[in-house]
Amino acid sequence: MNIAIQGIEGSFHHMVATNYFGDNINLSKCMSFDEIPDLLRNNIADASVMAIENSNSGSILSNYAMIDKFDLNIQGEVYIPMIHNVMALKGQTLKDIKEVWSHPIAIQHCERFFRHHPHIKIIEEKDTAFVAKQINEKKLKGIATIASKKAAEIYGLHILEEHIQTDNLNMTRFFILTKKRDFNIDVSVLNKASLKIITNHDLGSLAKVLNICNEYALNLSKIQSIPIQDEPWNYSFFIDFTYADYLKYCNALIALEKEVSSLKILGEYSENKPDEKKMTA
Repeated sequence: MNIAIQGIEGSFHHMVATNYFGDNINLSKCMSFDEIPDLLRNNIADASVMAIENSNSGSILSNYAMIDKFDLNIQGEVYIPMIHNVMALKGQTLKDIKEVWSHPIAIQHCERFFRHHPHIKIIEEKDTAFVAKQINEKKLKGIATIASKKAAEIYGLHILEEHIQTDNLNMTRFFILTKKRDFNIDVSVLNKASLKIITNHDLGSLAKVLNICNEYALNLSKIQSIPIQDEPWNYSFFIDFTYADYLKYCNALIALEKEVSSLKILGEYSENKPDEKKMTA
């Protein structure tokens, strides 16, 4: 399979891709999320990995909007811990490091580390693993990056300090995306859905949606509002919920359609719960 990811080998997106699809995959490597939809729509990639929210930083609203805009299908989800490590060329120590180049979100996750090392200048880059590769190829002394242990292993860098993330329970949720929904899948393995709804402009319209979820035993796990383009101060809602009975879930959709002005299924998939045992891996 050809899997589109943001970043290169050793990035967290690469780790998710191998976690979900196995090691026998080809990668379409993108420096920005904006490149991914065209790869799927033009059948260059069979599927893609896209970060959607972090336990500290919250949702990536632009990625939700992209999934909706290009009618991408959510096939699955993966949670992985954000275990950050500072790394540099072998022979370097933290005293040698004058600058850290890394992705802005990785830098944000390691705020405490930088507070304790105020002499280090922070430079924002597009991908953690890409910087690791550059340090190796260009033999950049005095420069470090924040990345995964996998990146250090691939690019032969020395880890100067492990687990530098401020929050040790820091996790990111990733969506597995495809061009189209698979209608041949065994529905018995499905127990989670993501929807986009636009409520009517009536008093209590969102409350009616929540009541239907309760009535049909849909366990709401997330609700995220996103501004509607060209409609200032109007919002669509992206909703995730789990269910135990697929038929009851289908009946809930029928009931919801009667109470909202728009309903769109973004994906039906198998729930993947965060594994906090991996936080020290």
